[in-house]
Amino acid sequence: MIKFEDITKEYNGLAALSEVNLEIKEGEFLFLVGPSGAGKTTLIKLLIREELPTAGEIYYDSWEVSQLPRKELPRLRREIGIVFQDFKLLPRKTAVENICFVLDVVGKGPEEQKELAPEILKLVDLEEQRDQFPYQLSGGEKQRLAIARALAAEPKVLIADEPTGMIDPASAWNVINLLRKINELGSTVIMATHNAAVVDTLKQRVVELDKGKIIRDQKEGEYAAS
Repeated sequence: MIKFEDITKEYNGLAALSEVNLEIKEGEFLFLVGPSGAGKTTLIKLLIREELPTAGEIYYDSWEVSQLPRKELPRLRREIGIVFQDFKLLPRKTAVENICFVLDVVGKGPEEQKELAPEILKLVDLEEQRDQFPYQLSGGEKQRLAIARALAAEPKVLIADEPTGMIDPASAWNVINLLRKINELGSTVIMATHNAAVVDTLKQRVVELDKGKIIRDQKEGEYAAS
């Protein structure tokens, strides 16, 4: 489903990624681990075409991502949802309005929005917070709403970049269980994280980066190499 072939990304002559090769199959749950600056976020930015590689090719299904014309980028970004640790919610819109905004962008009319938005909020257990603004929500609720917004576009791939980094441990596990549920429903999930407890508990595929290179790709792995 996703393939990185000999990917190098340089900034001012310094390599953030160097000759990276990685394949991700449809329906996988994959953890990206490694120290800050290892290249995890750069890899994500390349996949969603926020950055272009210095060398190499990136494939999503039949698309070569770096060669996509600009008019196709919205379609790519509907296929690949992304959730950030700082939520990136619309502060002047309620929870349900945040969902409807995305539904509107992907072409759903008012009646469909009225029907779908409550269903999406129910999936992330936020029905009772539908009319609250982001500032009225807890950190865990904000992150669940951010995931709901990503899901509104019905992505085939969901990327979570440090989704537990700014929330308490109990809320973090709520978010993780939600990501597992989304994966079980068929979406590919890629999670960049420093949360060793989560990685060690879930025993999913682990890809470890260090200094821009993949140093470990382990099925049912743990956060640290044994």
